[in-house]
Amino acid sequence: MPNPKSRAYLNWSSGKDASLALYTLRQAGEVVVEKLLTAVNKEYDRVTMHGLPRRVLEAQAQAIGLPLETVALGATPSMEDYDRIMREKGQQLRAEGLEYSVFGDIFLEDLRQYREAQLRPLGLKPCFPLWKKDTRQLLLDFIALGFRAVVVCCNAQQLPRTFCGRPVDEQFLADLPAGVDPCGENGEFHTFCYDGPIFEYPLAFSPGEVVYRTYPAPASDDPEGPREYGFWYCDIQLAKPNHS
Repeated sequence: MPNPKSRAYLNWSSGKDASLALYTLRQAGEVVVEKLLTAVNKEYDRVTMHGLPRRVLEAQAQAIGLPLETVALGATPSMEDYDRIMREKGQQLRAEGLEYSVFGDIFLEDLRQYREAQLRPLGLKPCFPLWKKDTRQLLLDFIALGFRAVVVCCNAQQLPRTFCGRPVDEQFLADLPAGVDPCGENGEFHTFCYDGPIFEYPLAFSPGEVVYRTYPAPASDDPEGPREYGFWYCDIQLAKPNHS
C-alpha cells in the first residue's frame, strides 16, 4: 500500500472513471492527488478521444479545485511520439516531487502492464483505484453517489448515434446492447462528468451538435480488417454564466 499522504497526479480523461478514481482516493486518504493531467489534440484543441473543448476541460478542473496540466498530441500520433511526450511530462512531474500516477483503468491487463513499464524508468508508481471492480456495480455506484455525466463519444461500430449526448443513468445502463461494457472499458463510449462529490459546484453546459468522424484503423495483418473506425461526438458548450 502507498505511504500515507503520498503525492500523485491523476491522468484525467474528463469522464466518469477518472472522476470515480479521484473520489475513491479522497475517501481512502492515502494518496493525495495534487494535479490533473490531460492529453489534448493540438489540431482541434480538444481532449483526446473524448472531444471535449479545452475551455470546458479548464472549467471542469476549476470546479474540481485542482490545477490542470495538458500535453499536446497530434490527431493520430505514433506510439513513439506518444511515449516520448508522456515520458517528458512524467519526468517533469516526478521532479516536482509527485510519486504516483493515477489511472481510472478497470480490467485491461495489457494496458496496465504498458503503463507500469512506461512509468518504471521515471521513478513513478502507478495507482489503479478501480482495478478489477465490477463495471456494472461501478456505474451504479457512480450514479448513487450523485455523479452526473453525459456521453460525449461513441464507437459507431458498437453504439448508435442515439447514445451520444445521453445522460449516464440507470436507463442508459439498461439500454446498453449486449456485449458493451457498462463502463465502456473497451472504448465503446466516453463521457463528460459535470457534477458530483468531487465538484465544488456543478458545471452549467448545453449539448451541441452530434458529428461523425473517422480515423485510420491501426495496422493489422488481417486483409479483411477495417480500414477506418467511426465515432459519434457530441459537442459540449459552457452555459453563460457558468458559475457565480
